[in-house]
Amino acid sequence: MALAAANEWVAGVAEDCAALSAALCLCVCAAGMFGEDLLQRGYHRDREVLAYIAVYPGVAIRHIACVIGAFEQVVARNLDRLTSDGLGQGLVVQSDT
Repeated sequence: MALAAANEWVAGVAEDCAALSAALCLCVCAAGMFGEDLLQRGYHRDREVLAYIAVYPGVAIRHIACVIGAFEQVVARNLDRLTSDGLGQGLVVQSDT
Protein backbone atom coordinates (compact mmCIF):
# COMPACT_ATOMS: atom_id res chain seq x y z
CA MET A 1 0.00 0.00 0.00
CA ALA A 2 2.88 2.37 0.83
CA LEU A 3 4.54 1.56 -2.49
CA ALA A 4 1.32 2.33 -4.35
CA ALA A 5 0.94 5.62 -2.48
CA ALA A 6 4.55 6.57 -3.28
CA ASN A 7 3.98 5.65 -6.92
CA GLU A 8 0.87 7.82 -6.96
CA TRP A 9 2.79 10.78 -5.54
CA VAL A 10 5.60 10.38 -8.09
CA ALA A 11 3.09 10.03 -10.92
CA GLY A 12 1.30 13.19 -9.79
CA VAL A 13 4.55 15.15 -9.73
CA ALA A 14 5.62 13.82 -13.13
CA GLU A 15 2.07 14.21 -14.51
CA ASP A 16 2.09 10.63 -15.79
CA CYS A 17 -1.54 9.53 -16.16
CA ALA A 18 -0.72 5.87 -16.81
CA ALA A 19 1.41 5.60 -13.68
CA LEU A 20 -1.26 7.43 -11.69
CA SER A 21 -3.98 5.00 -12.76
CA ALA A 22 -1.71 2.03 -12.04
CA ALA A 23 -0.96 3.43 -8.59
CA LEU A 24 -4.67 3.85 -7.86
CA CYS A 25 -5.29 0.25 -8.94
CA LEU A 26 -2.50 -0.91 -6.62
CA CYS A 27 -4.04 1.02 -3.72
CA VAL A 28 -7.47 -0.53 -4.31
CA CYS A 29 -6.00 -4.02 -4.62
CA ALA A 30 -3.99 -3.60 -1.42
CA ALA A 31 -7.09 -2.44 0.45
CA GLY A 32 -9.03 -5.44 -0.87
CA MET A 33 -6.31 -7.85 0.22
CA PHE A 34 -6.27 -6.26 3.68
CA GLY A 35 -10.04 -6.73 3.97
CA GLU A 36 -9.78 -10.34 2.82
CA ASP A 37 -7.09 -10.98 5.44
CA LEU A 38 -9.39 -9.69 8.17
CA LEU A 39 -12.22 -11.91 6.92
CA GLN A 40 -10.01 -14.99 6.79
CA ARG A 41 -8.76 -14.29 10.32
CA GLY A 42 -12.37 -14.45 11.53
CA TYR A 43 -12.93 -17.77 9.76
CA HIS A 44 -9.73 -19.16 11.27
CA ARG A 45 -10.98 -18.26 14.75
CA ASP A 46 -14.32 -19.95 13.95
CA ARG A 47 -12.45 -23.16 13.15
CA GLU A 48 -10.44 -22.92 16.38
CA VAL A 49 -13.60 -22.51 18.45
CA LEU A 50 -15.39 -25.34 16.66
CA ALA A 51 -12.44 -27.71 17.00
CA TYR A 52 -12.09 -26.98 20.72
CA ILE A 53 -15.78 -27.54 21.38
CA ALA A 54 -15.70 -30.77 19.39
CA VAL A 55 -12.87 -32.10 21.58
CA TYR A 56 -14.23 -30.72 24.86
CA PRO A 57 -18.05 -30.65 24.69
CA GLY A 58 -19.73 -28.69 27.46
CA VAL A 59 -16.79 -26.35 27.99
CA ALA A 60 -17.49 -22.80 29.14
CA ILE A 61 -17.05 -19.83 26.81
CA ARG A 62 -14.62 -18.26 29.27
CA HIS A 63 -12.40 -21.34 29.09
CA ILE A 64 -12.43 -21.39 25.28
CA ALA A 65 -11.47 -17.71 25.20
CA CYS A 66 -8.60 -18.30 27.60
CA VAL A 67 -7.24 -21.28 25.67
CA ILE A 68 -7.34 -19.77 22.18
CA GLY A 69 -6.31 -16.30 23.35
CA ALA A 70 -9.43 -14.33 22.46
CA PHE A 71 -11.92 -12.17 24.30
CA GLU A 72 -15.13 -13.83 25.50
CA GLN A 73 -17.20 -11.54 23.26
CA VAL A 74 -15.19 -12.68 20.23
CA VAL A 75 -15.76 -16.35 21.08
CA ALA A 76 -19.48 -15.68 21.60
CA ARG A 77 -19.62 -13.97 18.19
CA ASN A 78 -17.83 -16.96 16.63
CA LEU A 79 -20.35 -19.32 18.21
CA ASP A 80 -23.25 -17.19 16.97
CA ARG A 81 -21.82 -17.23 13.45
CA LEU A 82 -21.28 -21.01 13.57
CA THR A 83 -24.81 -21.59 14.86
CA SER A 84 -26.37 -19.33 12.23
CA ASP A 85 -24.41 -21.24 9.56
CA GLY A 86 -25.77 -24.50 10.96
CA LEU A 87 -22.33 -25.83 11.95
CA GLY A 88 -22.82 -25.48 15.68
CA GLN A 89 -25.92 -27.68 15.86
CA GLY A 90 -25.57 -30.34 18.52
CA LEU A 91 -22.55 -28.79 20.20
CA VAL A 92 -22.94 -28.07 23.89
CA VAL A 93 -21.36 -25.00 25.50
CA GLN A 94 -21.88 -23.96 29.09
CA SER A 95 -23.08 -20.45 29.76
CA ASP A 96 -20.83 -18.30 31.92
CA THR A 97 -23.77 -16.67 33.69
